[in-house]
Amino acid sequence: MNLDAPALRRVLARVTAGFCLAGLLAELTRERLTLGDHPLVSLLSLSYEGNLPSWYASALPLACAGLLAWISAGETADRTHWRVLAFGFLAISIDEAVGFHELLGNLFDTTGVLHFGWVIPASALVVALGLYFLGFLRRLSLETAAAFVIAGGIYVTGAVLLELPLGWWTEQHGEDNLGYYLIDWCEETLELIGLTAFAGALLRRLTGRSVHVTDCP
Repeated sequence: MNLDAPALRRVLARVTAGFCLAGLLAELTRERLTLGDHPLVSLLSLSYEGNLPSWYASALPLACAGLLAWISAGETADRTHWRVLAFGFLAISIDEAVGFHELLGNLFDTTGVLHFGWVIPASALVVALGLYFLGFLRRLSLETAAAFVIAGGIYVTGAVLLELPLGWWTEQHGEDNLGYYLIDWCEETLELIGLTAFAGALLRRLTGRSVHVTDCP
């Protein structure tokens, strides 16, 4: 069968928008109606773990890892870079489900905007990966490279940069308030948008490729 990339991109965009809007509605409803940890809020809030949005946040990078592995199988140039990207998004998926990055925060005794100390090694990793993939991006088409950079910028803004104001707010006002939930919602929303945009760019590259299912002896 042929991969209907445009249709899949539209589905991903709509599902992501649905999760983000539902999460915002949950936060505003919680504040307006003083629902606290109401089951519906817990189910839809982007600030909670072990709910529908957290599952989606783990499934999206896993889907990106699968698409990257598919692309790498058909590439003759830069296959290693495609595979490294696939492994990286698999690691992101696992981290979203397990939360390894939060354990790194315990290694740093920092305050203020660096309240969440794991942003220090995360920032260093972003810079290192940016340098590693610089040549790879230059060898891609302008459209694909631009899509990757924009998607990556959106994701990093949510995953790393917004942790700075969130850390300051947490230290000053705690976590159980609307300000915290809204900053965290912005952070998680940008992560989902970045991942969705990246998946869309990968699907665009796979446009026209067929899916073959074979019976192995």
